[in-house]
Amino acid sequence: MEFVVADGQPPHRDCSTLVLPALSIGNVGQLSIDLMIASMKAERIGYLDDPSVLPCVGNDAYGPVAVGDLALPLEVYESVDHGLSLIQQRSPVVKGMMFEYAKNLADFAASSGKKHLIVFSGLDSGRRKRIDESSDTQVYYLSSSNVDGTEGRCEKLGWKMLQGYDPNQRRWKYLESLAEGNTGQENFDDELTLTDDDYYPGLPFAALFSSCKAKGLTVTCILCYCSEGDNIPDSFKLAEAAYKYLGLCPTKFGDNKDIEWCIPLSWKTVYGPPPDMSMF
Repeated sequence: MEFVVADGQPPHRDCSTLVLPALSIGNVGQLSIDLMIASMKAERIGYLDDPSVLPCVGNDAYGPVAVGDLALPLEVYESVDHGLSLIQQRSPVVKGMMFEYAKNLADFAASSGKKHLIVFSGLDSGRRKRIDESSDTQVYYLSSSNVDGTEGRCEKLGWKMLQGYDPNQRRWKYLESLAEGNTGQENFDDELTLTDDDYYPGLPFAALFSSCKAKGLTVTCILCYCSEGDNIPDSFKLAEAAYKYLGLCPTKFGDNKDIEWCIPLSWKTVYGPPPDMSMF
């Protein structure tokens, strides 16, 4: 993975926390990153080039007006005021290359002085085993702080630890072995041999979690169950969860007591125009 600096500005060492998406159902992670970049008015400092990520190109995603700045597959942003770096990923990883991409990204994070990674991901709501009717929260988490995946800060926020995490489960152990540099022999491509327990460690966030953890980085995955469709409300939940977790004061975003989100320019056409009401 190669980092290409924009305008000769290297990553700021004070921005030791990196927030990034893991591609998942509903693109919730990417939408949440969009929301944070636009609201924090983060500055693009460079691009990442990795052979595992498919190429794509688009117009300026954040505006406030489209000026023709190209948007590329992997971009790095910084908000020095908040001490954050953010990565936006706009295209998928080549099939079978997810772990290679995760290892490359972990190497980049470690070499650029990052200490803590926050990973956004959606989870298939059809896989949810238990529904907590006493709480309307949809936020779950997985942390490298403890062996069992728990973290005190997340518990204090009322989040639930990911139900499907078991470090002794075969696929989680397989990811850990790969992250430590061992050659894997397991074959998880045959869907007939997979069980429900293999679902979570088979998602992109799990590869990122294992690879970055093996590098000695602290990793916190912020997750929510969702379905395909209009996932903008889910992206607000994840972005707000990250701001609470990081302890970002609302005053850092403006004078209002509550955080004031800035809607990215690209969202204006994300689901097309509203229906013609004359049909009804």
